[in-house]
Amino acid sequence: MCMFCAAMPATIAVGAHLQAKQRQERREAEERGQEPKRQVPAMAWTGFALVALAFVSVLYHSQFDG
Repeated sequence: MCMFCAAMPATIAVGAHLQAKQRQERREAEERGQEPKRQVPAMAWTGFALVALAFVSVLYHSQFDG
């Protein structure tokens, strides 16, 4: 498995962890009665990273002759 294909599951795992962390922080802020701080959408960036990895993977694998 190439490095780009191997990085996809790791990227999904990191994105899921970040999403869960953001949800927990938001829930805790709402329980305290505070306004949740504005955060970068983790799943949007995870999706962007996955599309980029898939694109680079296709380019990498298309370079082989066999």
